[in-house]
Amino acid sequence: MANETTVVHVTHEAVGKIGGIGAVLQGLFTCKAYLDSIKRSIIVGPLFTTEGPASERLGEGGEVLYSSIDGMLNPCYAPAFHKIERPYNIGIVYGRRTFVDKQTGIKSSPEVLLIDVKHVDKTVVNELKKRLFEEFGVRSNLYENLWEYEQYVRLAPIAIAALKAIGAAQNQSIVVAHEFMGMPTALAAILERDCDFRTVFYAHEVATMRRIVEERPGHDTMFYNIIKRAHEDKLYVNEVFGDQGFYFKHALVEASKYCDLICAVGDYVVDELRFLAPEFETVDIDTVYNGIPVYRITVADKLNSKQKLQLYCEKLLGYKPDFVFTHVTRLVQSKGLWRDLRVLEHIEKQFRAQGKTAVMFLLSTETTQRRSEAIYNMESAYNWPVAHREGWPDLSGGEANFYTKVQEFNAKSRNIKVVFINQFGFRQKYCGSKMPEDMEFMDIRKGSDVEFGQSVYEPFGIAQLEPLTFGGICVVTNVCGCLGFLRDITDGVDVKNVIVADYTNLEIRDYADIEDMLEIDQSVRNQIEVSQSEKVAKEIIERLPKDESEIESMIQTGYSFAQKMSWDAAVRNYLMKTLQKAPQEVHS
Repeated sequence: MANETTVVHVTHEAVGKIGGIGAVLQGLFTCKAYLDSIKRSIIVGPLFTTEGPASERLGEGGEVLYSSIDGMLNPCYAPAFHKIERPYNIGIVYGRRTFVDKQTGIKSSPEVLLIDVKHVDKTVVNELKKRLFEEFGVRSNLYENLWEYEQYVRLAPIAIAALKAIGAAQNQSIVVAHEFMGMPTALAAILERDCDFRTVFYAHEVATMRRIVEERPGHDTMFYNIIKRAHEDKLYVNEVFGDQGFYFKHALVEASKYCDLICAVGDYVVDELRFLAPEFETVDIDTVYNGIPVYRITVADKLNSKQKLQLYCEKLLGYKPDFVFTHVTRLVQSKGLWRDLRVLEHIEKQFRAQGKTAVMFLLSTETTQRRSEAIYNMESAYNWPVAHREGWPDLSGGEANFYTKVQEFNAKSRNIKVVFINQFGFRQKYCGSKMPEDMEFMDIRKGSDVEFGQSVYEPFGIAQLEPLTFGGICVVTNVCGCLGFLRDITDGVDVKNVIVADYTNLEIRDYADIEDMLEIDQSVRNQIEVSQSEKVAKEIIERLPKDESEIESMIQTGYSFAQKMSWDAAVRNYLMKTLQKAPQEVHS
């Protein structure tokens, strides 16, 4: 690809890392293969709040060059932006945000364009809604009462006008819609007849399928068996699970078939897109895996980090564990956290017989970071995070539900205890005085013997493989997208650092048709989880390193595979091959 390409990334994570898309942007903008190939990058998103000082508009590492919200009317940009702001009744914040990879030293500062759409003139928005229906069948009247839908439709026409204003609508400009949030802008770009935009839908998941998998009690056990049979029978989601048109994310994701190209972060995401509608059978969909972090450490480095974690456990629980297990994730249904406890039950029985001990540090929360003062008060009052209490600043509703399961496990288990840390920021400042003073987040990655990630829905799963480069054992499910990347670089050969749990394995159960499979419920899934979790536990016990030479071997193997799955490798071998096709694609 000639280094003349402009890529516009439309996302809700324009100024901060909220979830997976933020991690992807961090990977791309600190990746040599991307920076060498793309001349200009622009991140576009809505301005979520007008509160706070101008200096914070673009987040940490941001430089505001223009902000009509704050009266920063830079004469270099004001004339062009005023032509948009006045007739459309919107505000614009424009500048740059710096991304840095501390490991490699690579940094870049893509442009950022934020639009305040709260009071936008409805004429231009209604015209777009009309055309979205006429050209793409998107019925905005069903969803415009939902702000999560409405704000991204409002963003779309203004974003296109603003891109023209900053000279980003010439040849070889590619609009990348990150998930449903970017789709209205991509569709508006397709409708822009006087500009030669190319459009790419970047599928970090398929929202329709996530909802079905999470809400149905059979979860992945049910869904992925059905989707396999549905492909054979030429059936699609509306035929199997009923009309999904009520769901606004479904409407926008289904419209991705009109984009020039689609990137899917995992092999199952490709299958899920094909399952949306018959038209997707012929749509150009490329598998574009995410990258994972790559660090080189020594055995001494790993043992030093592990020792910090052991000391932390000793201060909390009064014993120094032989092994440290971890799970760092969001507290949502799709992460399958109850499966961790099932596996630990089996391991604990074996550890009793062997006289071994372990601790499981489970970092997960469904709220924002608690203030340090609140954490220290809870620690003093009732030994947080060993013990918890319902209500802010401690347990939210979902956290309380999960903590009940943790309590039950800890009450029965002698040789393994679970410490549920419902707080962001793995440092003493944020986690209390019992944490070692020199602890940092990377210690939980370096020092972990086993990282769990047994999701029921996981389009890729960067977090699951983060300890790989440090020689940790990573436990994933067969539906995790990262497994496809691993198989690509290993030709399907088993890797001792990665254990695959297959909860979609129906074992000896036989289902005649899809109607039967729809009856797979929690009771069936529970039976399968019991047998599969026992297999996973057995593999973990067999693979845990017994001495420093085995730790060294795990580090070398893990680092070798992580190198081949780095962001540079992912971008060079997958993403760039897709973007190179974009200028040649002409969608009908």
